[in-house]
Amino acid sequence: MFNEPVGPLNILSRYRAGDPASESAARARRPRVDRSPESAVPAVDACAGFARPRRRVFRVTSRLPVVTVTYSPGAHLRTFVETLPAATSRQVGLVMADNGSTDGVPEAVAAEYDFAEFFPTGGNLGYGTAINRAVTEIARRPDEFDQEFVLVVNPDVWFEPGSVDALLEAAERWPRGAAYGPQIAETDGSVYPSARSVPRLGAGIGHAVLGPVWQGNPWTAQYLDDRDMSTERAAGWLSGSCLLLRRSAFDALGGFDERYFMYLEDVDLGDRLGKAGWQNVYVPSSVIHHDQGHAAKTVPEFTLRAHHRSAYLFQADRHPHSWQAPIRWALKAGLEIRCRLAIRSAERALRQQNS
Repeated sequence: MFNEPVGPLNILSRYRAGDPASESAARARRPRVDRSPESAVPAVDACAGFARPRRRVFRVTSRLPVVTVTYSPGAHLRTFVETLPAATSRQVGLVMADNGSTDGVPEAVAAEYDFAEFFPTGGNLGYGTAINRAVTEIARRPDEFDQEFVLVVNPDVWFEPGSVDALLEAAERWPRGAAYGPQIAETDGSVYPSARSVPRLGAGIGHAVLGPVWQGNPWTAQYLDDRDMSTERAAGWLSGSCLLLRRSAFDALGGFDERYFMYLEDVDLGDRLGKAGWQNVYVPSSVIHHDQGHAAKTVPEFTLRAHHRSAYLFQADRHPHSWQAPIRWALKAGLEIRCRLAIRSAERALRQQNS
């Protein structure tokens, strides 16, 4: 329920740390694949309305579309762009869906790199809306862009060599997959729990209440679902910081839910894909680096309020009946109290840091 802010912060810029690992090290990884019955590829008739995708053939006549959302991204964007070509043997076409940058970086990158283009959305529309606008633009240009997959990535990510190819190879192994996510290395070297089960109301409440004071509580353990981050497997949802999306599935669902300005749009998408009979596949042989959360700390009130609004929306949508109204009322009141407390704590920490 209370998802850590992992979606692209399209209103903020971020800063990376570290250097990309060597190509040989990246390609040396071989995933352990979960072949349990629960993760087996479902039969066609189990997913009514969907035809089994044909085996993907690498196309050389069109570019693999890559979409990122920018809002004055600073130095992060250049690092992102510099590491992208080595991540895949495919030609790429980068569409920077810009939500109103004022630092001039996206325009400069578009002028410098022939595979990148600046695509202004017309305002600060939010992450999901900006992605949807960019995908719509890509769909209008089938002669320029591959229409089978789109890679959606935060601008503060950088790639290890071969990481995008590893996602494309996983798509061959998992033909019912609609979303494929890499292993995400944080700046301290730890692996972010980016492949989780869909959060249920009870686990979310337990994590929200007890997580800050008792990190080892069973509800937080259930919420993070990070016991196995080395096996290729199906998950309930994947971090939106880097997703290879199958266009047929993404388009059929109408893309990201544009009611989410930021946060939890990736959880919502993963849940809806699963309910439609598709799979969200975690691919640890693909490794990226993400400097997440650094800029959110500088504007805690805005980001925390957006986070809690998204948390309410996610659970309210899944408890829509009239007899569930008391659940929604209690959830809204509890989230408002938690949000105010979190803002006070974050602002106090920011003052101490700046003093």
